[in-house]
Amino acid sequence: MSRRFEIHARTLSVLTFLSRITGLARDAALSRVFGVGIVTDAFSFAFMVPNLFRRLFGEGALSSSFLPVYARLDQSDPAAARALARLVLSRLAIFLAGVCLLGEAILLICWPSADQAPALLSAQLVFILLPYMPLVCCVALMGAVLQVHGRFGPTAAAPIILNLFMVGACIGLAPSAMRFMGFAQVDSHTHIAVVAISVIIAGIVQCFWSWRALRSLNLQPSAVTPVARESFWHVVKQAAPMALGLGVLQINTFVDGLIASYPTLVGATIFGIAYPLAEGSMGSLAFAQRLYEFPLGVFGISIATAIFPQLAREAHNLPAFCASLSRAMRLVMFIGLPASAGLIMLRTPLTAAVFQGGDFTIDDTARVATILMAFAPAIWAYSANHVLTRAFYARGETMTPVKISVSMVLLNFLLNITLIWTPLGTAGLALSTAFCAVVQMIWMQHVLSQRIGTVITSEVRASWVRTAIITALMVAALAAAMQFTPADSSWSTMVWTLAILTTIGGGVVAALAHLIKMPELRWALGRASKSPA
Repeated sequence: MSRRFEIHARTLSVLTFLSRITGLARDAALSRVFGVGIVTDAFSFAFMVPNLFRRLFGEGALSSSFLPVYARLDQSDPAAARALARLVLSRLAIFLAGVCLLGEAILLICWPSADQAPALLSAQLVFILLPYMPLVCCVALMGAVLQVHGRFGPTAAAPIILNLFMVGACIGLAPSAMRFMGFAQVDSHTHIAVVAISVIIAGIVQCFWSWRALRSLNLQPSAVTPVARESFWHVVKQAAPMALGLGVLQINTFVDGLIASYPTLVGATIFGIAYPLAEGSMGSLAFAQRLYEFPLGVFGISIATAIFPQLAREAHNLPAFCASLSRAMRLVMFIGLPASAGLIMLRTPLTAAVFQGGDFTIDDTARVATILMAFAPAIWAYSANHVLTRAFYARGETMTPVKISVSMVLLNFLLNITLIWTPLGTAGLALSTAFCAVVQMIWMQHVLSQRIGTVITSEVRASWVRTAIITALMVAALAAAMQFTPADSSWSTMVWTLAILTTIGGGVVAALAHLIKMPELRWALGRASKSPA
């Protein structure tokens, strides 16, 4: 059985790590220039809209429904596979361009009045950023084609382009260019609009980058055949339910964002009652999401993305399918559980090191760190859900994850509107998302076990126990080390504290895993073993 998914996961992890580092640089620039307030609330909400479509359709439903079909066709009928890719890409571009224009038209009809400054700024930024939706979705679909041919790098590296453009717009090129054009002083609303425009320019560059990578494969275009057309409609029919199945975390995050954005979009009261969340809630929530998404994107989603083509190929070979899935479940826990514990322990120095400075104060650090503490416990569950959902889709089952996902969206919403009225406030939104992720993971693995046999086998459980023990020892080591860290909350102190504690935590996990010869350590490094341990 092929073990190459660990190698692909390593490639993805390295490039995703670089993209996440530049992403943190982007968010660090945003936090220092704009702080936590109306401007970051408006931008976070506006940026959330195209990103929801990217995660649901680009990286989620359409890519996931397209990839298995394309992979099978590429083996049996390469010409039909090329025609299918061309069909899906062209139709996707047309459809999403239409959705974008419709969204712009609705926005113009519902345009806020000039006296609604926060809502007006949000509308302006959504109007600018909506065209990024078709661009980034096309990049994701081209990435699915590249993945089938073993090219994971170009798409994983594409976000670096976006991040660099946004950093430049925040702190370098944009302010200088505007002053050169005669603007004596750049106000925050104009500045954030320039940042939004930089996103669109980056999207165009990302499309060109991915197109060049596709051309390098020398895939000869083929005429549309009945097989390609039939496969196209099969992909389309699967895409809608997959949008819910794969996108439950994104939908829950979007719902969280809408609730957090209420003070900015609507006002400080609801039905005459003071709203429990204040302005700045959306920005704080978005900054906390960036931090927990760092390990999730670098490791969890990379594992799920890398294993999906392999699961699609092994769908009719049940022993190989189960073995690959078990390895993936062991790997996501080996990485995800220490990441969850580490984020909880290091939440304050991490938040301060990334965001604190300029307009982002020590109080803002405490606010974001509290929200991060509520998101962090479920890193392993977020990662496992991506793997389990793709396991269903590789088998051609689309409706089962949908039914579970709809239940999770409803549960998340009910918990959201309950917990925001408690002392948790905005952190209640994060805690609800984390709780629903754990419930979803337990439910999905139970249903999948009924289909293919036990997913959480004795080997998986034994691996999880070893990981839990290592994680507990890591927490003990961090707790002991934190007794000797200085109480100073300045940025430089927090950076050094984070560097030292991260080294200690990572070193403990790696050393203990090596000492007890856990194969997951080799898998995490992309070194495939000859046989599953």
